[in-house]
Amino acid sequence: MRSFFRTAVGEGRGARGERRIPKAVGPLAAGRLPLAGLLIVALAIVGRIDPTEDAWAGANELTIAAASDLNFAFKELAGTFEQQTGTRVKLSLGSSGNFFAQIQNGAPFDLYFSADVRYPEKLVEAGQAVAGSLYRYAVGRIVVWVPASSKLAVESRGLDALADSAVRKIAIANPKHAPYGRAAVAALEHVKLYERVKDKLVLGENISQAAQFVSSGSADAGIVALSLALAPGMKETGRYWEIPIESYPPIEQGAVILKAAKNVEAAEAFLLFLRSPAGQAVMQRYGFTLPSSEAPR
Repeated sequence: MRSFFRTAVGEGRGARGERRIPKAVGPLAAGRLPLAGLLIVALAIVGRIDPTEDAWAGANELTIAAASDLNFAFKELAGTFEQQTGTRVKLSLGSSGNFFAQIQNGAPFDLYFSADVRYPEKLVEAGQAVAGSLYRYAVGRIVVWVPASSKLAVESRGLDALADSAVRKIAIANPKHAPYGRAAVAALEHVKLYERVKDKLVLGENISQAAQFVSSGSADAGIVALSLALAPGMKETGRYWEIPIESYPPIEQGAVILKAAKNVEAAEAFLLFLRSPAGQAVMQRYGFTLPSSEAPR
């Protein structure tokens, strides 16, 4: 039985005995492995149980800290994971930098999904995350978003539209701790626009709050995550222009299992689910792409 699991998802430990999250191959890559079997696979990989035993004992809840650009994608993924595995997902959404600080101070999460891969990398280096569990799960994109009623021609003017005298407030995430905020500032600097509009900027605690500012009318325009612009609420009530990716550093996003995790088995299973064709389909629907290092070859 264990030979089957090695064939399906690869051996579960690296040369030095550390955990690593295997890439999906075989039945999983083909989309034929039921999601209910993912948790059993993860348990078998780490040798915690015999695959024929009850895989659900002690696996009732999975706690995830996730960057707020994942709001809609992860609510959909978590719902499917819960339905198929019976494991309840407790999802906390916020800014990557704030979660990083909380985790450094002992916040009790199993999984951390950051919008900046450098945060989980630092946790691995500090010994606060499981070595070998780091997964670069997505590359994010940013857009200029305005309400459908706005007269700004963002589709033709792009970022230049933000210099219009009619624009009094521009919502972005706080660049001090939100990767999407740093990307917004970089894009404005790239087109020599930052100095002209910096006094118009209103800062959200995270990218979801920035999107809320502009969608509620508290700001005239916003630089927000493409994943949020594609979500039903904003897609139906506004228009957006995608900022060219060469205008800002890549928003390479990373996840890691924390050393303080209480449910490592479910965490590994969720990462396997995210790698699966079903998980990737959801991420792509919200505008995410895989980093080149993680793309199928």
